Amino acid sequence: MVGYYLDLAWRSLRGTPILSALMVLAIGLGIGASMTMITVLHVMSGDPLPGRSAKLFVPMLDPRPLRQGQPTGGSDTPNGFTWPDAMNLLREHRADREAAMQQGSAAVRPARADLHPFYESGEFVTADFFAMFGAPFRAGAGWTSEQDQERARVVVLDADLDRKLFGNATGIGQTVRLNNTDFRVIGVLGDWHPQPRFYGQPGYRTFGDADQFFLPLQTALELKFAFHGNLSCWSNGGDTRTSDKCTWLQYWVELDGPAKVTAYQRYLANYWDGQQADGRFPRKNAPPHLYGLMAWLAHWQVIPANLSMQTWLAIGFLIVCMLSVVALLLAKFMRRSGEISVRRALGARRRDIFLQFGVESAVIGIAGGLLGLVIAQIGLWSVRARPDGYAHLAHMDVLMLLSTVVLAIIASMLAGVLPAWRACQVPPALHLKVQ
Repeated sequence: MVGYYLDLAWRSLRGTPILSALMVLAIGLGIGASMTMITVLHVMSGDPLPGRSAKLFVPMLDPRPLRQGQPTGGSDTPNGFTWPDAMNLLREHRADREAAMQQGSAAVRPARADLHPFYESGEFVTADFFAMFGAPFRAGAGWTSEQDQERARVVVLDADLDRKLFGNATGIGQTVRLNNTDFRVIGVLGDWHPQPRFYGQPGYRTFGDADQFFLPLQTALELKFAFHGNLSCWSNGGDTRTSDKCTWLQYWVELDGPAKVTAYQRYLANYWDGQQADGRFPRKNAPPHLYGLMAWLAHWQVIPANLSMQTWLAIGFLIVCMLSVVALLLAKFMRRSGEISVRRALGARRRDIFLQFGVESAVIGIAGGLLGLVIAQIGLWSVRARPDGYAHLAHMDVLMLLSTVVLAIIASMLAGVLPAWRACQVPPALHLKVQ
């Protein structure tokens, strides 16, 4: 039976090639444009650490004075932790794992004669960083808390930088010169490039290339490495990085289970009360807060607002295209009133007519979906050619591939409902000629 209706659909489409091509093109353009933007939105708004994100949290303490203005980004949230607060929480260690971090850069001075010095971006972190975020090691491991305190000259390399410096052999045990200091390579990461780069300071290099090296935070501070990101201070004097009047560090904790989350929130409240008793944290209406990973990304509106707007515009374009298809299908089906009347006179039921035109709409939708896939791939290629940090993420995965075809079929079926229903209502007597 399905084969019979497919044959009827194919005959109908061949009978009106221009009209059929217009409908396929309309569906293809609408599907292609909308799926291009939906795919980009999908890859940008996905969970950067599936399976681990539910255990990861950002504690937020606001030490700023009452006069301190609202930070860039439209959210009345400090840029990060002060050094004393981060060190206090690390020392008391009330979470399963916790780490302080900040991004930076360094000049890499290769020992190889065929490589000139070059700059790379990296992350300055404390010991729990790798285990807490589940960063996989291709070789070696991270450093210990004792090495943090000792300001050890050790480094963990990303696999890309390791290959660039040492070829196919891992650089474990080798020496890498960063700026003017030698570091011993103790670990090489595997394929670990979470997008968005959630652990960095919001708004700074959120999407883009992975960090190429990781150094102990206190070592980088002692050697005066270049830190990046916002440094927000409300008092002068002393070393600003270690001042309790400058926010700049990112701080993450791992808490496995609701009971530990509740206990840690209680601990933050007690810490806040204690610091207020010592004359700090003057904002009484800004108690500590604990954000989950996905809530943290939503809070800082990691997805660019213009991208969301472009996605809605593309969906609106798809709706316009489908309305055009409805009009074309209605015109096409109503021109076949005579054929419908003959079939009805020969015993075809209304549901048979409806099924016939429904199958024809589905065939048009499948053809439009395939065309939409091609247009979407061209659209994603154009996105990847843009200089935006998220551009390289614009690839269609299997889920998006299947969604494109399914969306095309559903959209065409919905577009065909009204014309098919209208065709069912054609009175046979008005279109049959009495000989």
